[in-house]
This record gives sequence, C-alpha cells and structure tokens, in this order.
Amino acid sequence: MENRTKVTEFILLGFGNLHSFSIAFFFFFLIIFLLTLMGNLLIIVLVSVNVQLQSPMYYFLSHLSASDLVIASNTLPNMLGAILLGGKKMTYLGCITQFYFFSGTTVTECFLLPVMSYDRYLAICNPLRYSCIMDLKYRIRLSLLPWVLGLTLNFVVVIPVANFNYCHDNIIDHVYCDLLPLQKLSCSDTSIVELEVFLFSMPIFICPCGFIVGTYVYIFLTIVRIPTTTGKQKALSTCSSHLMVVGTFYGTLTVKYMIPSTGNTLLMNKIVSLLHTVFTPLFNPIIYSLRNQDIKSALKKSFL
Repeated sequence: MENRTKVTEFILLGFGNLHSFSIAFFFFFLIIFLLTLMGNLLIIVLVSVNVQLQSPMYYFLSHLSASDLVIASNTLPNMLGAILLGGKKMTYLGCITQFYFFSGTTVTECFLLPVMSYDRYLAICNPLRYSCIMDLKYRIRLSLLPWVLGLTLNFVVVIPVANFNYCHDNIIDHVYCDLLPLQKLSCSDTSIVELEVFLFSMPIFICPCGFIVGTYVYIFLTIVRIPTTTGKQKALSTCSSHLMVVGTFYGTLTVKYMIPSTGNTLLMNKIVSLLHTVFTPLFNPIIYSLRNQDIKSALKKSFL
C-alpha cells in the first residue's frame, strides 16, 4: 500500500535561488505592482468621470483594466511574500482559489479582446449605425458576457484540479498556483485534465483569436478604401493600441501553454508566467495612455 498524506498547505517557492538579490527583486516587483494598480485604476477612473471617454471603446477598455487588476492583485502579493521570505505558505483552499481567479480572469480576457475588436469593426466598417447598434444596454451585455463565461467555464478545469491527490511534496516551484506546477505535484492521473485543457482551448483560445483576425481583415480592407490620408491615419490610430495589447496577450499565452510539460520546463514556464501576470497588466494602460490622444487629453484636464 502506498503511504499517502493529505496536503493541507503549499509552500510557494517563487524565486528560491535569489538569495542575496531577494531584497532588490522584492522592491523591483513591488514598484511594478504599485504602478500596475495605479495605471489600471487611473484608466477606470478616467473612463468613469470624463465625458469625452464615454464611448464604447473606452468602456470596454475599463473592463480590460479591471481584469488586469484582478490578475495582478491575485498573484503578485503572494509572489512578493515568497521573494522576501524565501517561500510563502498558502492553504490548500487559498491555492485553489488563486488558480480559479487567475485562470478565470485569463479566460475572461480571451473573450473580452474579441469584443473590443468587434467594437472597432462596427466603428470603422459600419460608422453610420455604430451608435445605434452599440447602445448602453448592448455594451453592458457584451462586457458582462466575457466575465460570466470566464468565471463559469473555468470550473471545468478547476474542479478536477481541486480533486487531485497531493501525496508527495507540497513545494510549488512557481510564482503562483498554476496548472503545470500543480500537475507536477499531484500523484493522481492528470491525463483527463490535460485532455480537457486541450479540448477547451479551441472555443476559449483559438476561436476568439480567429475572430479578432477576421474582424481586422475587414477593418484593414475598409481603411484601404478611405480616400484621405488623414482618415486612414485616424482609423489606424484607434486600432493600433488594441492590436498591440492583443499581440502581447496572445503571444505570452501561446508561449506559456505551448511549452511541453515534460523535462526541465518549470523555469521557462515561470519566466513566461511573469510576462503574462506582471508585465502585461503593466503595459496595457501604458500602451493606451501613450498612443491615445483622448486619454492624454483627459489626463491633462484631470491633473493640470
């Protein structure tokens, strides 16, 4: 008979080999965390109080900032504790809860980014009917749908992971509770979860990504037919920020989940996870703030 002891807590290792650099790394990621909170909260506040930002595009942007806030505040505090203390204790329930909100919010962004591309499609390809179609009731429905899908479809993976048997080690060699390190620790058969992740990657990842590509094909074909250079530049400027965010989000996500789960891949997965959970939520408000004249104008009116 195999001796199995039920794991009641995990130790989040983070970067356990930092040693003398732990203080420097702690303050580095603490500054990034604070900048992420301030940047995304600033976007939400500006969209809420400025009349010139009361358009569907900025309404959906505020939801993107809200999802980035959830991802950052869900993962970074524990990571900071792990860096400073050389490891951070997490209860079993706390770890599963963190995995639920992280993966659920990631799925939410997978559906939210196509909604933002659909908004740009209507604004550029069907401008005369844009305000009529994208009324307040419709945009509320479109913004709530990604949250509902993300936080419900996520149970398909989270429930089997929560039922894993962890009977060997309780040290998570990662920066947060994620699927790959939890699979590594489990002594259960994880093939069912791997199959579920593979099957659900089609509607959750590939289909939204394909929808974005399709909408931007129509957008670019419409922009090409705009007779004036000024009109083309204005149309492109409203899409460039969103395209940069899409490229960053899907790029890091693709690399993260394309890494095979065999061999010495936890270090690589940890590095890519940092890009997804630490730097992407920081870059999104920066990208929109630096490249969007309306947000620049709202910032000047608010602070000057």
